[in-house]
Amino acid sequence: MKTAELRKMRREELIKKVEELKTELLRLRFRNRIEKLKNPNVIRQTRRDIARILTILREKELRGEE
Repeated sequence: MKTAELRKMRREELIKKVEELKTELLRLRFRNRIEKLKNPNVIRQTRRDIARILTILREKELRGEE
């Protein structure tokens, strides 16, 4: 997910997206334990997406944006 796309989203949408990604990360971790993932880098990318969104949320909070 591109940063520019995320910056255009509203705060509520970003929070919802973080929740979805956290759920997906949990599923990926379980699936990786049970059976090896074809592409284990998906876990890493999901974690980075979550961090990126949380950073943007913090920036919006500091600016006082909605």
